[in-house]
Amino acid sequence: MLTKRTYFISVLIACLVVPAVAFAAGGDAPAQPRIGVADAVPAPLALRQPAIAFRRTIRVTVARIEARHRAEARRRRRELFASLPGGVSQATLDAIGACESGGDPAAVSSDGSYRGKYQFDYGTWESVGGSGDPAAAPEAEQDYRAALLYARSGSSPWPVCG
Repeated sequence: MLTKRTYFISVLIACLVVPAVAFAAGGDAPAQPRIGVADAVPAPLALRQPAIAFRRTIRVTVARIEARHRAEARRRRRELFASLPGGVSQATLDAIGACESGGDPAAVSSDGSYRGKYQFDYGTWESVGGSGDPAAAPEAEQDYRAALLYARSGSSPWPVCG
């Protein structure tokens, strides 16, 4: 269609004149400002609320999951130490515990070498499968470990209270 010279010249003039007229008409209008990173401003608080709520939801969910894991570990520990080995009665263990520490699972001797309800030293505690501080172990675990020791050695580990 633009093969004839007359059409071509007409279209060329129109392409040059229309932008020139538009440019001349908008000469008094202020130029649009340039937008750059240096001109950035923080988003209004209303736009940040969803992100804050999302982070809070994550924190709460993680805390709930961790609480469930801790509760499950406590339940498993209770089940593990629920039955006493070797036919030792709880009454026997209670009598030894009352004599050794007054029944206090967090008791520590004056010199710090004997710890917990049954006043284990670290070597004896480890010999019955315990780890860490005997006084920090749950009372059910201390009862279980004392029953293991009683089944293995009788009352000899507790010369005064056995």
